[in-house]
Amino acid sequence: MRREAAAMSMSVEQPLWRALTAYRALTAVYAVAIAVVARDSYERPQVAFGYLAVLLVWTLATLPRFTGAARCTRPFLAVDTGLALAGILLTPLADGAGRHAADGPTLPSIWTAGAVLACALKGGWRWAAAASTLVGAANLAQRGEASPNTLHNVLLVWVAAIAIGYVVEVARASERTLARALEIQAATRERERLARDIHDGVLQVLAMVQRRGTAVGGEAAELGRLAGEQEAALRRLITQGPVPEPRTAAGPDAAPQDDTRPQDLMALLGRYADARVTLSGPGTPVELAPHAARETAAAVGAALDNVRTHVGPGARAWVLVEDEPDQVLVSVRDEGPGIPEGRLAEAAEEGRLGVAQSIRGRLRDLGGTAELVSVPGQGTEVELTVPKQDQGGGEAATGRRYPARTGEGTQ
Repeated sequence: MRREAAAMSMSVEQPLWRALTAYRALTAVYAVAIAVVARDSYERPQVAFGYLAVLLVWTLATLPRFTGAARCTRPFLAVDTGLALAGILLTPLADGAGRHAADGPTLPSIWTAGAVLACALKGGWRWAAAASTLVGAANLAQRGEASPNTLHNVLLVWVAAIAIGYVVEVARASERTLARALEIQAATRERERLARDIHDGVLQVLAMVQRRGTAVGGEAAELGRLAGEQEAALRRLITQGPVPEPRTAAGPDAAPQDDTRPQDLMALLGRYADARVTLSGPGTPVELAPHAARETAAAVGAALDNVRTHVGPGARAWVLVEDEPDQVLVSVRDEGPGIPEGRLAEAAEEGRLGVAQSIRGRLRDLGGTAELVSVPGQGTEVELTVPKQDQGGGEAATGRRYPARTGEGTQ
């Protein structure tokens, strides 16, 4: 989640604005340097150096505004562009006739392009086209003729500004699309997490009440019927659209719990071992990150719930844990009749998320995998692969916690 937030906060515009800030400062100094070198050729040097003084002060004073588009308002850019146009039009008044006729630089020189590029970054290619057209018209007006050199400079600024403006518009559209996609992804993952939690708790209890109420009969049957209706309604709810980010009761400023010490997966799985569930594994602790260990144990619990629900209360199951250097393998095998082909896809469409979310969803968020092998008449085996270090950048890396599994499972 932290990487998603960082992606949304980054903008391709920021490097462009920083580059433009440096460009304006350097070109203002460059324009003053040109004037100092050519001071003897000015017919009215007071006009040239008066304008350049204003230009330099304006440039340095307004550098903080070019940190982003928000501070470069329309009136500000209008004044900035007006200053560039004024310098172009004052050039014939300040220059000597010979220097002006020799197609020398204007008073603001290449600083003018910075004003045009600022319009491009702020308003896209349309603003860039308008500003560069005004600058081009001013250059032609002060020259009095369309010389090849003047036309070349005007065309260069016009094309470059429009191209940059178009790139900025495309980048902004891409950023909006990316931000929306990240929002949808985050909301979808949160919905899936809540769906797992609901499946592990409320839905399982409602399903148990429905089955046992129907078996007892009488008033309990009516209670079971109502529980069945609520279960169906809740399943429909959790399979519809994204849900908002929940707020914890402790508030946003609550101190995070210490969740850094590894946990022994064998110890967590030991609570499932009984007369019908055989647990086998290494004689030494199988350590995982706390969140990964809890989620893996919850996925095993969901698989055992499915065995009890779909094979029978007395069905045997075997849990095998293998500790490898870079991953932990856990398999859950039963003695049932197997799962008919297409049943899992049908269960997911019905909102039954025992395998889709409580098992596969958990392992996916840990950067692992969950494979289900079922042979008709020979039982079902769930194979879980858990990496010892999160490689997917998913919720396992964020330390997000899920409530403990309770109740009985359904597919």
